[in-house]
Amino acid sequence: MTPSEFPQKATISGPAAAVPAEEPTAALSDEVVQLAHALPGDLRRLSMRSGDRAIEVEWAPALGDGSLDPSRIDAARRPYPASVEPSGGPEPVVPEGISAVRAPLVGTFYLAPTPGADPFVRAGDEVEPDQTLAIVEAMKLMNPIVADEAGVVTEILVGDAESVEFDQVLMMLRPIGRPR
Repeated sequence: MTPSEFPQKATISGPAAAVPAEEPTAALSDEVVQLAHALPGDLRRLSMRSGDRAIEVEWAPALGDGSLDPSRIDAARRPYPASVEPSGGPEPVVPEGISAVRAPLVGTFYLAPTPGADPFVRAGDEVEPDQTLAIVEAMKLMNPIVADEAGVVTEILVGDAESVEFDQVLMMLRPIGRPR
C-alpha cells in the first residue's frame, strides 16, 4: 500500500472539533479529567474508552448517615482519577541482568490457555523468543504475552486471573547467557 492509498483522516465533530483527528484519545482523556472535577460526590471508579467514546462513572457508597467519607473525597479530587493511575503497590525492582516482562495493556492476566490446563510457563522454565508466556484478556480478546528473547523465567509476579495495569511487571526473565 502506498501513502496515497491510505484512507483520509476523519475529523471530530462537536465540542472536541478543535482537536486534530489524530488526538481523539488525548481529547477524551482531557474530557474525563474535567468530568471528574465537575462531578459532585465521591467517585469510586471512572473509566473511559476511545472507540465510539464512552465514559463510565461509579460513585462510592455513602456512610450510614448518608454523608460521604471525607477521606475518599480527597482521592476523588486528584488531577487524575485513581482508576487511571497505576495501582497495586510499588513497582518491583528489576535486578541487573534480568528482563521484566510487562503488560502491554490493561486486562485480566491468565497463566494457562484455559481453566484447569497446565500453565504456559512456570518459574524455572526455559523459554525461546516469541514463545507464549501468558495471556491478558481485554474486552473478550485474548492477547498473548510473548518472550522477546530466550531465557529462564525467574519469577511470576501476578497470580492467575488477576487484573493487570498497562506496563505492570508480570514476570522476570533471565536471558540465556547472562550470569545468575
